[in-house]
Formats: sequence, C-alpha cells, structure tokens
Amino acid sequence: MPRRQPFPARLARRVASVRATMVNAMLLGLACCVLQPVAVAAESRRTAIVDAIASQRDAVVNIHGQKLISSEGDEPKRVNGMGTGAVIDSRGYVVTNYHVVEGVERIEVTLASGATTSATLISHDLRTDLAIIKISPPHQLQVVRIGTSSDLMIGETVLALGNAYGYEHTVTRGIISALHRSVEVSRTQRYDDLIQTDASINPGNSGGPLLNIDGEMIGVNVAVRAGAQGIGFAIPVDKVLEVVSELLSVERLDHTWHGIVARRDLQGGAVVTTVHRASPAEQVGVRAGDRIVRIGNAMVASQLDIERALLGRKAGERVNVEVVRAEGHEQIELPLAELRSDAVSPDERCWRELGLRVEAMAAMRVRQLQNRYRGGLEVVEVRAGGPADEQGIQAGDILVGLHVWETIRPENVTYVLDRAQQERFGPLKFYVLRGRETLFGHLTWDTIRR
Repeated sequence: MPRRQPFPARLARRVASVRATMVNAMLLGLACCVLQPVAVAAESRRTAIVDAIASQRDAVVNIHGQKLISSEGDEPKRVNGMGTGAVIDSRGYVVTNYHVVEGVERIEVTLASGATTSATLISHDLRTDLAIIKISPPHQLQVVRIGTSSDLMIGETVLALGNAYGYEHTVTRGIISALHRSVEVSRTQRYDDLIQTDASINPGNSGGPLLNIDGEMIGVNVAVRAGAQGIGFAIPVDKVLEVVSELLSVERLDHTWHGIVARRDLQGGAVVTTVHRASPAEQVGVRAGDRIVRIGNAMVASQLDIERALLGRKAGERVNVEVVRAEGHEQIELPLAELRSDAVSPDERCWRELGLRVEAMAAMRVRQLQNRYRGGLEVVEVRAGGPADEQGIQAGDILVGLHVWETIRPENVTYVLDRAQQERFGPLKFYVLRGRETLFGHLTWDTIRR
C-alpha cells in the first residue's frame, strides 16, 4: 500500500490559517453571546433614580468643621461637625443649614471631585435655619437644578443626597410621607411647614438637597426625629428660594439697589410684583406685571436669578434687562444704585423683619395704661406666619421695648435691628402692653429683609 505523502508546506500553512480563522470566528461568536446581555442589562439598570443622582451629584458639597460645645458645669468640648450643601451659584455660593456652620472655627468643604477647600459664612437667617457659605473654586461649579414644592404629592419618590455620618455623597430613597409638618427640636428652634419623608436622613445630611425623581431640588434636609426610624424633614424649596433670594441679595452683599420684587412663574420668567418707589427700576420704567426673562446673559425664572445676575456689579453699572409685556419683548437698561440708608423705611423694615406694622402712639395715652412707660408703638397689623405672629403679638398691642431699648418711634426699632445684626444677637426679647398688663417673649427675628 503506497505511503501517504506529506502536505506541501504552503498547503499546510493555508489549512492552519483556515483553522485559526474558524476558531477566532467561534470565539467571537461566543463573546457576542456573553457580552450582549451584559450591555443590555447595564442599560436597563440606568433608571430614573440613577439619572437623577448622576445629574446632581456635582452640585452637592460635603461640609466639615469643629466647634466648641459648652454644657452646664463642664469645660467646653471641641467636637467635629458635619453637614451638606447645595451649590446655588457657579461662583461658589452654597446653601446649607445655619446650625451646620454656626460657631464653626474653620469650615471645610469637599467637592464631588474630592477636592477640599475652605469656606466663609456669608449670611444666615436664624428663623428658618438657612445660611449661605462661599468657597473659591478653581473653576465654575455645577448649580443644583431647582424644582418647586407647590405641587408635591404624598407618596411620590424622593432622594436624599448628603454627608450622612461623614460618608460623603450618600444617597437614600424614600417617599413623601406628609406635608406641612411643624417640628420643635429645641426651646429656641422650631420649624414650620416642613416636608416629611421616610428617606433616611442622618446626622450629616443637614443642608443637603431632597430631590424628586427628575433630579430637581424640592427641599433642603433639615432634621430627623430623634429615636425614630423613617421620619425625616426638609424645608420646602419654595420657602428656601424666598429666603435665599434675600440672603444672596445685592442689597445685603454688595450694598447696591435695584428695587425689583418678583415672584417665580412656572410658565417662565419672573413676574414683577412690586417696584420700590424712587428706585433705579422705577426710574427706567420697570412696572408691576412685567415678566423678566433675561438679565445680561443670564436667563431669569425667579427673584434668586435676578439677584445672581446682578451680584458683583458696581453701583452705576447699567445692565440690559429683557421684559415681556402685552406689546411684546422690550429691552430696558437698568442702572444699579448705591444703597441709601433711607432706601428702606423704618416702617418697611419693621414689616419685613418682625412682621409688624406699627404707628407711634401719644405718650399720654401709653402712660394712662401704664405710667412707667414714656411711650410706645401701637401694632396695627401682624403678618401671618411672621416672627411676631408666631409669638402671639396681636393688633392693638403696644410695643414698648425691644432687647434693652424702649420703642417710642419706628426709628427705635431699626436701631435695635441694626445692633442685633452687627452684634449677632440671639432671639430679641420684646415687651408689649396689652390693656394694662405687660407681656414679654422672644422674637426669633428675621435677619433678612422680607
């Protein structure tokens, strides 16, 4: 039987090449079979919650600091504090809870990137426990997306993002359990009209955003019920916007003045509700009912946007403002003015900061009721939900003293408010005459102008 001849070398190489191609094709086919389901699974896991957190993570910062805590009879102790903040302006302005940064010697802020920097307390409001801190980032920061708390639904999904127990950027999920809750956490701190949620809110979450499923901030986490599980609270974002607009106002930070008061309109733009008399806005023809849609290069949807667009500009600088009226779009050049000491009247400050309208009362009438007083201010109106209303002050009462000063003229009230702001008083002790009886209490006064 003849012996089989060996393949020529060229043919052997060709067969080996074909075999290798077949093996590679089989391996590629197997790889496709293995990898394809993994890719599909990864896409299916990208839920609305994942997208919401991913979109807002860079707008959240973690806050650390040390403060001295005093207890009766013991030496002050140095303790570590922690909290969270949400970026509300790309230049480094952050909103948080005041109790997070109150008394902190050095505020340390960690960005989502891991970079750490120091911050400065810019302004705060004791009554609502909100504060603005400022960092100097190396680049512009992402700003948190702001939603509304006007249409919240019990049962809808919410997400809490924060520095829980120092574990940075911790995410928890829950639902809105209730609305309009009132919570008293101490003798001096009470919160009203809060959102209740069962999303886990722990020490360190304070000041961080409560998000809806679309990744919009609908509240600022503020408190947890001690000893309870699944009961946390947040300040509604509409209230936060109102307060932060004042804390970040150009009047407060730059001592400039524009004179525009506007409300947010969910249809777009900010609708002017009031134009202050003799203000720069009044002088150039801004009027109530105007819808402001742009200032300079910044789109406007709220009073906060107006303040942010004008913040950092100098008195005398003119800024282009686009308004919508019945006639169509109009362009107005708004000049900023230096804030005059008389730009806000004593009566207006009393209303904004204490929630009172008062009128000077004849000294003789006051002495007929109580002869130890030289005069007083009759309360003619009390703003619902304001500091005075919360303390039970009523129309008809006579305000005879604030802190250690008597109140005979409205200017006396502004003097006390100025001193309180400069020296950072706590709650202001007040004295009112009701009939012939003197009553007193403590006003957790608004450090912001309303």
